[in-house]
Amino acid sequence: MTTPWFAERVPLGRSGVTVTRLGLGTAPLAGLYSAVAEEQAAATLETAWEAGIRYFDTAPHYGAGLAERRLNPFLAARPRAEFTVSTKVGRLLVPGEAPAGGEGFPDEQGVVRVRDYSAEGIYRSLSESLERSGLDTFEIVLIHDPDHHWEEAVTGAYPALERLRAEGAVRAIGAGMNQTAMLTRFVAETDVDCVLVAGRYSLLDRGAADDLLPLCERRQVGVIVGGVFNSGILANPAPGATYDYAPASDDVWRRVRALAERCAAHGVPLAAAALRFPLRHPAVTSVVVGARSAREVTENTAHAATVITDALWAELDALEAAT
Repeated sequence: MTTPWFAERVPLGRSGVTVTRLGLGTAPLAGLYSAVAEEQAAATLETAWEAGIRYFDTAPHYGAGLAERRLNPFLAARPRAEFTVSTKVGRLLVPGEAPAGGEGFPDEQGVVRVRDYSAEGIYRSLSESLERSGLDTFEIVLIHDPDHHWEEAVTGAYPALERLRAEGAVRAIGAGMNQTAMLTRFVAETDVDCVLVAGRYSLLDRGAADDLLPLCERRQVGVIVGGVFNSGILANPAPGATYDYAPASDDVWRRVRALAERCAAHGVPLAAAALRFPLRHPAVTSVVVGARSAREVTENTAHAATVITDALWAELDALEAAT
């Protein structure tokens, strides 16, 4: 059977790590915005594996460790050499009383996230993630959302990860953020192997193409793109859909409708164009898409397999140029 293009394993920059073109984001499996039952989470992971997805992105932040714990029995039953996992550091999980549903995940009473980008915090975070996931190593470790913590991240977290990489404890290091400016600094000022940029390289926001992606291409730094649906509006542009986790403005709705009309004229779902768009750039290695059910995985892989003509891309590019 022919391997679908999105299940191809490709090098992540110069790191030597390989990932599939389409990866599974695990935040929804940890109940992002609404709870997901254990059985549903297991079925989601199983469907992703059957589709050929072999790259899984997680973090302690997702459900206060729940995403990593749910990966544990699933990955334990698979050959270790056949999959790649990325996790993140920068948020420690400590006992405490937090508001229910705070941080977007339900049922987290008794656990508080504490920002810690020190070397000690990074070692502790990684050790706890390994324990939750049941793995002996993560191929990729990313500094998570250090937006207001540049100094701590570059003097504490980054050197700690650099040491772990030199020792062979991890194979690729980088940062994962929802902005491009600081990711560009990481690429320019450190020796990261990869970055995960969420929401800033999509049909609605091509900001990463200005500085980040060209620099990554020049330095052979792998790029993983998340947030391709900009929190939902490009997946299902229905009333109540959000753009970057907030109500969409009239201008965003106008642009989404124009994109949807062009896609419909070519018989292509808007979500398919949104999912495939980032991989047009030569710097982008993989797209990570979250899913909370087997049905969503099936929809995403169907979108990934959709044929999109050069003519449609040209029309979508022209719409962007006109904004």
